[in-house]
This record gives sequence, structure tokens and C-alpha cells, in this order.
Amino acid sequence: MLVFWKQKLVFLAVPKTGTSAYEAALTPVASMIVNDPPELKHAPVYRYNRFFRPMFDKVGSEHMDIIAVIREPVSWLGSWYRYRQRSFLDGRPTSTKGISFDAFCQAYATGDRPPFANVGSQAKFIEPRPNGVSVTHLFKYENQAGLIGFLEERLGVTLDLPRTNVSPRRDLELSAQTEEKLRRKCAGDFDVWNKAQ
Repeated sequence: MLVFWKQKLVFLAVPKTGTSAYEAALTPVASMIVNDPPELKHAPVYRYNRFFRPMFDKVGSEHMDIIAVIREPVSWLGSWYRYRQRSFLDGRPTSTKGISFDAFCQAYATGDRPPFANVGSQAKFIEPRPNGVSVTHLFKYENQAGLIGFLEERLGVTLDLPRTNVSPRRDLELSAQTEEKLRRKCAGDFDVWNKAQ
């Protein structure tokens, strides 16, 4: 999570949406960089509302705009699948080694996800709070030009994004049945992605 105090902007780090590259590029102009522990680096709206917003209110900012990036849901799951193929997870319950992408997505679309498919939900990450706190600017990962343009204008910078945290390439074939199940069971994730800029 990045905070730009003077510009009244908070950039939430939705996992697997390229925010590590933005963090690397924007750290010099950020007022606050939260990069550890992961639960705070990747604070969803509800955690931002509970921990960070009250602190900002107390020091004089009653309103901060919130920006977040979400990825097309199948692509997002593909990024998680590839990330969990990395050797540092070998032998752990969260590893996807030896599991096809189709099986990973089938497991993700079940009610009780096994550890290797328990990766959260983008829709849940950005879910508005009852007190009105919500994402102000929601961008599609696939609209990098729009996101970069917004940040450059809002922050008064020129961005040169490095490639960071790139997962290994893997086969991401999905059967029609699995894709249909994902679209049905995870409709909220597809809905928020369709509504993003």
C-alpha cells in the first residue's frame, strides 16, 4: 500500500495485479510505503478502513481517495497459479506443482477451497464498507495506459515501470465447463472487473 498524503490518495496493493512495479516506481514520491507484513501491504478496503483511515482522520485528513487495480479473473487466477508453482513452495500445501490450471480453478470455485487454491477474491478485497469507505478509482490491470495516465496527472510524475515479481510461464488451458463454473460461482469478481475503468 502506498500513501500520497499531499495528493490525498491511497493506492491499495491488490495481490497479483502488478502493484509491485508501481511501488518500485512511486516509492520516491510516496509519503508512506507499507510493504511488510503482507497483511498490511495487501490491506483490503476493510483493513484500510479499520486501521489506516482512523489514523489519517486523526491527523487531519477526513477524506482520502482510494485507487485499486483489478485483473480479469481468469488471468488473475493464472497469475496465482503460476506464482504458486515456484520452487520455494515445493512440498507446502499452497504449492500448485503437479496440479493443472483447470484443477486449480475447479478447486477455487468450490465452497471449501484447499490451501493451494485459497487465494481470496478481488471483489471481496475492494468491497465497500457500511460507513461509505470505498475505492474511488478502480482500474483494470489490462488498462495500464489509463492507470499510468491517472497516476502521472494526479501525482505530477512521469512513470517508468520496472518488471518485478514475474512468475514462470505455464500452460493455462481451461475447459469450457470449468470456465462456466468460475463465471457462475465467482460472478462478483467478473462484475467488478467489468465495471472498472
